Amino acid sequence: MEGDHLMRVGVIGAGLGGLSAAAHLVAAGHQVTVFERSSAPGGRATTEVVDGFRLALGPTVLTMPRIVGEAFAAIGADLEREVTITPLDPAYRAVFADGSEFRVRHGRGPMTEEIREFAGPREAANFEAFADWLTELYRIEMPNFIDTQWDGAGDLFAKWRVLARLVRTAGFRRLDQAVASFLEEPRLQRVFSFQSLYAGVAPQQALSLYAVITYMDTIAGVYEVHGGISAVADALARQLDRRGVEFVYDAPITKILRRGDDTGAVDGVEIAGERRVRLDAVVCDVDLPVAYRTLLDVKAPRRSRHARYAPSCVVWSAGVRGLPPAGTEHHNIHFGWEWDDAFAALDAGVRMSDPSTFVTVASRTDPTAAPDGSSTIFALEPVPNLDGKVDWSSEGAQLAGQLRDRLGSFGYPVDDVVVERFVDPLTWRSLGLDRGTPFSLAHTFRQTGPFRPSNTDDRIPGLAFTGGATVPGVGVPMVMLSGRLAAQRIDQYAIATRTVRW
Repeated sequence: MEGDHLMRVGVIGAGLGGLSAAAHLVAAGHQVTVFERSSAPGGRATTEVVDGFRLALGPTVLTMPRIVGEAFAAIGADLEREVTITPLDPAYRAVFADGSEFRVRHGRGPMTEEIREFAGPREAANFEAFADWLTELYRIEMPNFIDTQWDGAGDLFAKWRVLARLVRTAGFRRLDQAVASFLEEPRLQRVFSFQSLYAGVAPQQALSLYAVITYMDTIAGVYEVHGGISAVADALARQLDRRGVEFVYDAPITKILRRGDDTGAVDGVEIAGERRVRLDAVVCDVDLPVAYRTLLDVKAPRRSRHARYAPSCVVWSAGVRGLPPAGTEHHNIHFGWEWDDAFAALDAGVRMSDPSTFVTVASRTDPTAAPDGSSTIFALEPVPNLDGKVDWSSEGAQLAGQLRDRLGSFGYPVDDVVVERFVDPLTWRSLGLDRGTPFSLAHTFRQTGPFRPSNTDDRIPGLAFTGGATVPGVGVPMVMLSGRLAAQRIDQYAIATRTVRW
């Protein structure tokens, strides 16, 4: 853009969304300062190194590295030169309560053969049709409904042709019904529908259009980042620093300042209730409902105030002496006997009686994650968020022990723990996540696309939001994409105001 439209932009939060926004803002020529309340970048994508163990405390699954790489490419860097990323094959090991196992392979051909061996040639042919359907969904949804700005529900009418195509392709069936219309084997139905939980909705409740998440996970593939996903944040922050972005760490923002004139536009930020920094625009990577409640002097939009939140999760992340049982993969999903009833428990605000458990053993493929003869274990169990009926102050420690015991029953080495961390909804809330859930607002139809809280607010010109609570939604690639969309909003504001900034 032309030089007379450049601005001083502050980014609140050095999470993946904030870093992505910073990259695209720098690419547009703006002067960018990133304010981070902690002492390092990454936000929820954090890693702690203790006694030679690298413990993940945030996301461990990476899909769609192309989207992640866009932020690097915007500033002339290459994601794959900065971090080591390799396809995971298998992406997951699925372990069922009856003792059977299935491996989600990388690539459509290997996956088809795996299904042929697991469930026979008929189901392999069914998968081919299912994969075609998933691919068509992705081609419709990504450019038209995900990688796009939304200014209101009226935008849907402008997309009526492609919307009609989406309805013909996806229909308004539930996700579990859509998957079952292709795949007959109940165990495979679980494998290819659990991904909706990433979006905070059970397969029995999610619309079939959310099968696009299954595409990203099982057709496009899952990747490993050596050093953990926090390595992506570290690398992007380094590249931004080299390109002149100023990082201010240990700087909790306590207020977004606004002009006193009739525009009410952004005027800067306040750090720790004391220091004030003048800015022309701000990208906010704080959880959107929390930002309205703590940083702004306006009432949150109705979509945020009356939002339905996704369930939460507990995480046990540990460094242990010993190796996992034979057959363990990098990512492992241990399905319980129950399925439908398990999700009903979360809706009722209580814990699952027979939970499924997601286990990442990064040391299985990355020897730098743990000392020789030892392992790192990251275990996640879905639980109610803080709107539920669980008293986490009294039950959290008990659940940590139960989760650890369950891992032991699966064969993981949990008897000789060197270091461990337990994260529950109270911890998530202390990290700034509303209702104590890292999955933010559930991706129901009424909280998707034009119905999700907007990344701008007409009352506050010069402010844009990024993160899982705004468009397009949750997950590493979606949050990175939200950063680019937020940067576009600021760029549009710069052009509209046409004022020499610096």
